Formats: sequence, C-alpha cells, structure tokens
Amino acid sequence: MVKSIFSPIRNLFKRTSNSTESDSLKWQFAVENSKIGVWDWDAKTNKVFYSAESKNILGYEDNEIGSNADEWNNRVHPEDRDAYHYDFQKHLSGEIEIYKNEHRVLCKDGTYRWILDQGKIVSKDKIGKPLRIIGTHIDITKRKEDEMLLNENFNVITSQNKRLYNFTHIVSHNLRTHIGNFKNVLEFHDSAKTQEEKDEMFNYLKTISSALTTTISNLSDVISVNSEYNDLTNNVNISNVIVDSLDNLSIDIASKEAIINTDIPSNLFLTGNSAYLESIFHNLISNAIKYVDASVTPKVNIKSTEKNEGFEISITDNGIGIDLNKYKDQVFGMYNTFHESNREDSEGIGLYLTKIQVEDLGGQITIESELNIGTTFKLFFPKEKAFLLNKKKESFKKL
Repeated sequence: MVKSIFSPIRNLFKRTSNSTESDSLKWQFAVENSKIGVWDWDAKTNKVFYSAESKNILGYEDNEIGSNADEWNNRVHPEDRDAYHYDFQKHLSGEIEIYKNEHRVLCKDGTYRWILDQGKIVSKDKIGKPLRIIGTHIDITKRKEDEMLLNENFNVITSQNKRLYNFTHIVSHNLRTHIGNFKNVLEFHDSAKTQEEKDEMFNYLKTISSALTTTISNLSDVISVNSEYNDLTNNVNISNVIVDSLDNLSIDIASKEAIINTDIPSNLFLTGNSAYLESIFHNLISNAIKYVDASVTPKVNIKSTEKNEGFEISITDNGIGIDLNKYKDQVFGMYNTFHESNREDSEGIGLYLTKIQVEDLGGQITIESELNIGTTFKLFFPKEKAFLLNKKKESFKKL
C-alpha cells in the first residue's frame, strides 16, 4: 500500500521520458484533493520541499513555512522525537525499505495533531548514499482519538471485570465466615444452660451483624460502577482493617483459643480499597488459625517494619507449614491446594485472590515456610502507597 502512494508522487517531481504534462496534473490533482501532504528532501542541501497540503494540516498558509528541515523537526512533540529520528535514520542506513513513523506535530493554534509520516529513498549516489527522499504526511488524528477512546473503554471493561471477579471471591470467603459465625453462635445459644451464657451469645450476634454490615458496605464499593479503579484512591487505616478482620474471626479465634499479637502503628495508612485490604488480612489470618496441628495453640504475629523504600507487613504463624521445595511455584496459583493441609474445605482460591488484590493495591506478597514450623507472609507496599499519617497528610478515610 505504501508503494502505491509513492509511485504517483514520484511522478510529480521526476517525470520519466513517457510522462506527459497531463499525467502529472492528474496525479497532482489527486494528491491535493486527498489532503495528503508531500515532502521532498534533498540530502545535498538538507532542504525539504513541503507541499501546501502538509502545511495546511498544521493550520499554516503555504508561505508561512520554509524549506528548512527543522521547520518540521522542531514542531514534533518532545515525547515522539527520539522515535521519529530513529526510524528516519534506520531508513537512511538501509535497515528498512520504507520510512514510517507516527508522531504528534505542533499546529499553528497550539494544539498537536497526529501525523503518519512515510518516505522512501528515490535516488542514491555512486556509492549508495541517499540523495533524495520523497514522502507523505497524512493526518491520522481522528484514528488516534478513536484508538484512545477504544483503549479507555477496554480499560473500563477490564476494570469492571476485575471488580466482578474480586467481588465474587470476596463474597465466597468473607461472607461465608459471617454465615459460619452466625451458625456457630446460634448452636452455642441453643446449648447454653444459663441466661448469662445466652446473653453472651446474643452479644456475639450483634458483633457479627455489625461486621457483616461493614463487609457488605465495603463490597458495594468494589462492585460500584462509579467506583473509579476499584476505589483505589482512599487512604485506609491498616490497623483498623486488622482489628475489623479479627472481629470478623472472633468466633474462630475464641474456639481455638488462638493468640494474636499485633504491632502495627495506629497512624499507618495505605492508599487503596478497604474491601481488598480486609479480604487480604481476613484470608491470611484465617489460614494462620485454620492450618494448625490440633494439639497446638494457634499463634499469629502481625507486625510492620519501615524500610527505605516502603513498609513491610508480616503475618507469621506456628501452623503446619508448606513444603516450598514442592509447592513454591504453586502457592499463589488458582485451585492449588497442598496435601499437607489435608483439609476438605481448602478450595485453592484464597492465596490466588490475595496475590491479585495485593498487586492491585500496588504491593507485593512473598512467602517463607517450613513444614511443622510455620509460615510467614510478607506484604510490601512502596512509600507512595503506604505512609505514616502526619500533618502533611490531613485527608484520609477511616473504615
């Protein structure tokens, strides 16, 4: 297609012995009415002929742009110049047969328009050095705008699909815990022998109900169409999220008499989505309580450490551990379970979902584990995401 453009253009500037003035006028008329700009570079003088159409694309009259190569070069957008010069040099050196580059050019009115710039060497000297290149300028601004709109729509759809995916699995994990808590408390209530025990179970029901309301509220943010990029712009108190996660797991903690130690600054915040953060801690803490030998009292230590580049939050347990020699590459995979756990309720979703959510929040997750010793998950968030609230950061959202 490129060659078909250059063939008629060549006739405008260099007639063959069989060409006629009428043929040349036909080609000139066709090019002018197609709104395709033409340029003709003379290597000896470093002068460039720019057709009136090339100048009109930028909003200039024919007499307002000269024949210096910099008339065009200096108007190329700074972000596009390197690729523009690189592609042109590749053609001059013979690496590519046709020069082709898309770049933005500054117009007379101060705006930029996208130009498809193409060219080809049409004559060389005796040693093969280019003497002349003829090319075209085509305004592709509309196409570029359509592409950007398409990409924006694609990103919106991708974001919504990710929200739906996360929403589905958060519901599966988090709400199932609330339902299990309701069931356990009601069973305890039915078996209670004194009014005091029944009142205690009723208070537990109030706590679970409140936690369920909070979870549903957070989940609505995840799924909301108006929630820009999964609500990843809120500043969320990490300590509060951990407290809420522990409240949601209070029945499991109490039934197993688990010991939970936390060492998280009360002013440590993360810019992100509270529902994602709650889901992350819920999954990691519940796993730490769940996967422990029946004869062992579960112990979970949660602490944060400030690094040069950001903050690391570790969740360490004394559980059954994972054989990383066998499963290191599978730990965060979907539907992967580990035989050592021997749990029928292991679905292989939790750690996969957790990794996705940590990365969506701009962080990283790693694991250290030994069989029959325990496991440590480390969450790292850079300082542009995690920070200690001070006077400079007065705007934040509490859970």
